[in-house]
Amino acid sequence: MAININNLQNSPQVKTDKVEQNAQRQQATVQQNANQAAAQKQDSVSITPQAQQFSKLTEKASNSSGIDQEKVDKIRQAITDGKYKVNVEQLARRIVQFESELFGKK
Repeated sequence: MAININNLQNSPQVKTDKVEQNAQRQQATVQQNANQAAAQKQDSVSITPQAQQFSKLTEKASNSSGIDQEKVDKIRQAITDGKYKVNVEQLARRIVQFESELFGKK
């Protein structure tokens, strides 16, 4: 029985080379596809006018102290001049309203 030594040596090497070539081709194809996809995709973000307005209002609110300094100055000046008068009926009504809301009585 004769054994062909040439086919034994060449056969595994040829298969290995072909497998490596196929792997390299596949890897190159995947890389090209990824590059094309990256070139085609351009992410963008757009902010709606409502979101822009909300952002501006939020910034304005965070920068303000919550105190109407002009109103405080007017009241302070009225007290200093003796011109500030308290409406006792309105004050009493609001105290009663506050307490009824506080204690759940209506």
